[in-house]
Amino acid sequence: MHWAGMSTVELFSTDLGGAGKPPLLVLHGLLGSSRNWQTTGRDLAGHFHVFALDARNHGRSPHAPEMTVEVMVADTLAWMDGRGLARAVIVGHSMGGRTAMALACRHPERVARLVVVDVAPRAYGWQGRRAELAAMNELNLDSLRSRQEAELRFEARVPELGLRKFLTTNLARGDDGRWQWQVNLPVLTASLPALEKGALGPGDRFDGPALFIVGGRSRYVEEADHTVIRGHFPAARITVIPEAGHNPHMDSREAFVRAVLG
Repeated sequence: MHWAGMSTVELFSTDLGGAGKPPLLVLHGLLGSSRNWQTTGRDLAGHFHVFALDARNHGRSPHAPEMTVEVMVADTLAWMDGRGLARAVIVGHSMGGRTAMALACRHPERVARLVVVDVAPRAYGWQGRRAELAAMNELNLDSLRSRQEAELRFEARVPELGLRKFLTTNLARGDDGRWQWQVNLPVLTASLPALEKGALGPGDRFDGPALFIVGGRSRYVEEADHTVIRGHFPAARITVIPEAGHNPHMDSREAFVRAVLG
């Protein structure tokens, strides 16, 4: 498959309900998948036809050597074209939020409304992600017996239990019964420096409706970022959910759904 000269992959997606309503696409974060959005997606299906997509090299989508915001935008547009969707509400979290922002700025006619979850249009030094990827790369899958055992082995590099559990959702048993990574670990590790760069150029701008949902306990979006956000998204509303961390859709699901529907 190709989109605007880029080699795209056919993304795996989950239909979370709401057929006949306006389409809403969910783009997950780095090392996540559509699985992380099942419950929140079904909550939103009262108002939208909700599709949660697996990014390339994640979940059940194909693996590919290239991993940039640009190819993820092309993958998403190719998925929309394949289903005859001219426009959709785009909800993007973290890495998915960067894809969503770039898509809205460069193809505004495809975005009915933009919702960006806990990420700003700037470069990031994802030290935490480096530690997580290192822990995953170090894990000896040949001797692994269970996800619980993987959580224990991650302890030295990843102190937070919730994060360790999140990482092990990427483990699956192969046909031979051995554990393997569902994510394309070598490509994600090699691509992290490129993914950390700001996804937008100085001229990138989306004048349509935009909502930025920020976790009050997260450090991903600081007060200083609000000016940067409004430079690219002049119509942006910024909503802070005080008790949420980097995953407001999981930490404060009801408040998150209210914000999106509001």
